[in-house]
Amino acid sequence: MTTWDSLYANRASRMRASEIRELLKLLDRPDVISFAGGIPDQALFPAEAFKEAYEEILSGPDAGRALQYGVSEGSVRLRDWIVGHMRALGIACGPENILVTSGSQQGLDYIGKLFLSAGDTALVQWPTYLGALQAFNAYEPEYDRLDPGTNRAAADYASKAAAKGGRIKFAYLSPDFANPTGLSVDLAERKRLLSLAGDLDCAVIEDSPYEALRYDGDAVDPLLALDCAASGGIENTRTLYCGSFSKSLSPGLRLGWICAASPVISRLVLIKQASDLNTPVLNQEAMARVAERCFDSHTARTNAIYKERRDAMLAALAAHMPEGVRWTRPEGGMFIWVELPSGMDAADLLQKSLASAGVAFVPGGAFHPDGTGGNTLRLSFSCADYQKIEEGISRLGGLIAQTVMSTL
Repeated sequence: MTTWDSLYANRASRMRASEIRELLKLLDRPDVISFAGGIPDQALFPAEAFKEAYEEILSGPDAGRALQYGVSEGSVRLRDWIVGHMRALGIACGPENILVTSGSQQGLDYIGKLFLSAGDTALVQWPTYLGALQAFNAYEPEYDRLDPGTNRAAADYASKAAAKGGRIKFAYLSPDFANPTGLSVDLAERKRLLSLAGDLDCAVIEDSPYEALRYDGDAVDPLLALDCAASGGIENTRTLYCGSFSKSLSPGLRLGWICAASPVISRLVLIKQASDLNTPVLNQEAMARVAERCFDSHTARTNAIYKERRDAMLAALAAHMPEGVRWTRPEGGMFIWVELPSGMDAADLLQKSLASAGVAFVPGGAFHPDGTGGNTLRLSFSCADYQKIEEGISRLGGLIAQTVMSTL
């Protein structure tokens, strides 16, 4: 029998299953109220708009082209829409600054492949998006903690990276309603981060799949927009913006994009060509039509619904959580981050919750590169109605209270 483990590359040992993807299986269990999956509500997808778009494409003169191979950069129509969208965010760019990817997750993998050599350091928030850690881990980096509000001196970061045999290649963050915390980075913190990146001469990876899901407060300029303004245009910037249609229109079509200086995009295109040649043209053409026709109106409608669910979860947490439990109050996105009393383990709590309360969530340790954060957990409100939120948080709060009492 083949001993497969002896044949794998060293990097394979750093590949781990996603706890979130495993927990998504619970969505099909009728006895479980799930706050685990960080996914949009499928009942809200613009299915009719996509049906019309696909019928229009496949019954028209461009059906053959839509079913053919396409250019690696992405279809012209979709890139043109993305250019307009980026300009509305304050980022003057052209099609040469856009690469369409098979979801923003593919973009993160390409970025890891382009920038990271074994032993290089990636600065990430603590906690950070688990999918980013999975994408980067294959390229064998080290991680250091990025705290946009209280970052250390550049020399401290650089010396620590050098001691591990590499250099800092990029700072990665989700500045708007981050997964898993739901928190955002304010304007002053964004400017400080860009200054730090300049001192370190490293790239900035701005992962922004939730940017359109704002429910309260004023929008903050993207890091790439601030970088463009400070440096004189996108060709002089060090920031790569990763966008996605997955949280706004449909995750199933697997469409995202990277916006950056054209020399970086050219390099990423080479990776795309070697990876999958091109993202499916048919999906790109359909997404372009739907985005052109209803992106703003659709996101406005879904945001109103998600806002109600967020408010319901915040109210339920206030009503049912025992003393000593803290949580974030996000202005948008899909997540609320909960900190349990010190010493309580969220992974153990999940097992008890599934067995006795029938409530699922994601333990927070998976979002920490060093495995800390054992007393934290992530709740998602995007797919639960008011009744499920009230019932589920009530059950979970009762279980946490019982657990706290049992340790006294």
